Amino acid sequence: MTNAYINRIATAVPAHDVHAAFVRFTQNGWPEGKVKAVFSRLAQRSGIEHRYSVLAQDGLVEADDPAPGIYRRGAFPGTAARMRLYEHHAPELALQALAALDIAAEAERVTHLVVASCTGFMAPGLDQLIARRLGLRPDVQRTLVGFMGCSAAVPALRIAQAAVLANPASRVLVVNLELCTLHMQETQDLEVSLSFLIFGDGCAACLVSADQHGIMLHDFRTTVVPDSEDLITWHIGDQGFVMHLSGQVPARITRALRENTGDLLRGEGTQAIDLWAVHGGGRTILDAVQAGLNLPPAALETSRAVLAAYGNMSSATIMFVLKQMLSDAAEGQRGLAMAFGPGMAVETVRFEMAA
Repeated sequence: MTNAYINRIATAVPAHDVHAAFVRFTQNGWPEGKVKAVFSRLAQRSGIEHRYSVLAQDGLVEADDPAPGIYRRGAFPGTAARMRLYEHHAPELALQALAALDIAAEAERVTHLVVASCTGFMAPGLDQLIARRLGLRPDVQRTLVGFMGCSAAVPALRIAQAAVLANPASRVLVVNLELCTLHMQETQDLEVSLSFLIFGDGCAACLVSADQHGIMLHDFRTTVVPDSEDLITWHIGDQGFVMHLSGQVPARITRALRENTGDLLRGEGTQAIDLWAVHGGGRTILDAVQAGLNLPPAALETSRAVLAAYGNMSSATIMFVLKQMLSDAAEGQRGLAMAFGPGMAVETVRFEMAA
């Protein structure tokens, strides 16, 4: 029987660690008072130590600062300017991850390319630029997964698995790239400000094939939490893409997991899962998953470590978690990957560590 395996994973982040600068800049924009104090307290409790951006920290400037800056207080850039930055930086970061994947020597063997990204648009698309720069064959089958937010890595892997199961000779390159920091908003809305407190830029690339090593992918499952359409949204605005992450999300996740544990775990208990690759959407999201499934604190250590080191890189984040597990986990360990996206959709896949 043919199975699909993630044979290897590589990751890349930009050079600029901007977390402290972003927090400081946002705090300085709030007047003294209760709201500023709440933001400062939650920033300290975020569980994030570093976030990386294609923009340097000196891209944040006050209105009267003579230095150049992308984000000038009172004059944040429009969507077109942000998309030009995406078009410039996205291919370079993707190629950085692909170089770490060491795919160039076997580029002609790649039959499919799946690219997931929700933080920028351009045409020719990122998939076409990657194919050209890597020298992929002209008939490579390309799929672009867009605007599925943080959960997009799981559907991207599902597409890769389907290609391999349909033809065991398939070799699928999957790229998840997000430049979240291009969409910082100037706002006096605390909830919006807190949403952008957690986001960073990053890229993950992996090779999926029938070669029997790495992470064996089992069954995929999608669940939509009822009456949750307005809890996670992502709209194109005049000043970038406007992310809304409701403060109700953690509680709804906890409730949904408690109510659907049997279906989520395919009739098994949590004891059947050795590895929990949960998308680190934020500290409260991971806390909600832990509470909803009654997991011990150690279960989400890898997800929390990735969140602390990189922040929430949207669709790329869960691949950073799986990369760490690919390095550390033992053969035969069983896992469940889980990510949450707009809708509110819960995307999961069971997996097993192969040789």
